[in-house]
Amino acid sequence: MAATATADPRFAAARQVADAVLLEGYVLYPYRASAAKNRLRWQFGVLVPPAWGPAHGEHAFQQTEVLMEPKGDASLALELRFLHAQRRTVQQALDGGGFAEVDELHLADRVLVPWDEGTEEHVELKVSVAELTGDGITVPFTRPARDDIETVLGADGRTAGRLVRRTEEIEGVLRLRAVELDGAYRVFRLTAVVENTSPWAPGADADAGPVTDAVPADREAALPRSLVAAHLLLGLDSGSFLSMTDPPEWGREAVAACQNLHTWPVLAGEAGRADVVLSSPIILEDHPAIAPESAGAMYDATEIDEILALRTAALTDQEKREARGTDARAAAVIDLADSLPPEVLERLHGAVRSLREVTGPEGPEQILEIPDEEAVFRPDTPWWDPAGADTADPARDRITIDGAPVGPGSRVLLRPGPRRTDAQDLFLHGRAALVEAVLHDVDGGVHLAVTVDDDPGADIRREQGRFLYFQPDEVTLLEGA
Repeated sequence: MAATATADPRFAAARQVADAVLLEGYVLYPYRASAAKNRLRWQFGVLVPPAWGPAHGEHAFQQTEVLMEPKGDASLALELRFLHAQRRTVQQALDGGGFAEVDELHLADRVLVPWDEGTEEHVELKVSVAELTGDGITVPFTRPARDDIETVLGADGRTAGRLVRRTEEIEGVLRLRAVELDGAYRVFRLTAVVENTSPWAPGADADAGPVTDAVPADREAALPRSLVAAHLLLGLDSGSFLSMTDPPEWGREAVAACQNLHTWPVLAGEAGRADVVLSSPIILEDHPAIAPESAGAMYDATEIDEILALRTAALTDQEKREARGTDARAAAVIDLADSLPPEVLERLHGAVRSLREVTGPEGPEQILEIPDEEAVFRPDTPWWDPAGADTADPARDRITIDGAPVGPGSRVLLRPGPRRTDAQDLFLHGRAALVEAVLHDVDGGVHLAVTVDDDPGADIRREQGRFLYFQPDEVTLLEGA
């Protein structure tokens, strides 16, 4: 087996999206370690030590299976990418010499606090497809433990403290195998398994200098030994991969038989090409791309750059100092938000892409002559007739549910069904709510606008008309309502 390090140039176009996967949710607005939502981190593609995972609902491995059509003596380039969490503590310089660990170190431009930083790690190799057949290949990898110390200077140039970073050892293995499938075409099923094989177990002693207490048996202790946001880039130098979401008809059955566990592969790179795959713990579509309007990474697991930029720019100076001291990436977001010119913010306001795809670069086909009057379809009545006798009135309309009238002022129990596409609605199952309006759409559907009991923002929802909406079969009338 000839496995060599490589920086495959075909990955360049896909790497921008892969970077977004790597740092998805890395640090959330308002970008401070003290924010509650930044205290439970690392949600995507976390491969934990096997002694931790099964008992806590997390995984020690991920498996990618894709179909490929290599040509001739094709080679496969692979890049495994993940974050390695390193624990940062803060120490303040003492007047008499030495250092003491502190929760905060105040500097002129930032406030340094303890934090888990994520350092990027890569495992790269290039191997011929022929070498992947049979038993395939196994590539173990290790990232050693280490300690790093960074001196922090104050505004006067003197040592104010230091940052101590502890990185724990990680052990893992990458297994690759290709099996040629029966059929009229030369097609292989490629299986790539990434596994965390670190021997650490909850309760083991931590090798952290003077600290001899047992490591807490919790997720915080497992994370520094985990592969965070793990994903794969795969590339063929000759041949192509099949789309896992839209395969050719002859390959649908074989695609359906592939087993992708804790990850999902899509065609990546430039549109129209099929020689690169990104296997991500986040479900993407083929050929995902970063919006060209985006001015930079926001790390907030969202695509609402305009709102994030405006809110970040509106943080107080003290909040910005805390964010800058939390993480270098958070500091970059603060600087970006403070420096965006008006024309860039305006560009973030929105873009319509579907029309470009439908009409093409030259726009829609022009109508050069007016069609004959009889060739134009005219319905007997318009889809909405303001002169109709049954004009809707959301403030007074009522509908019948379980034989009882329901309208504004009625109290109902929310029971969103499985067809709901908004998963957040499912968290409202069993909650009581007040009907604010009954709405009718142009297709004859009925929707109930509601506010949930005990919602502190109910008054704001009423003022702005931003309600939650449920269909009649998703609520039941509360007794006495």
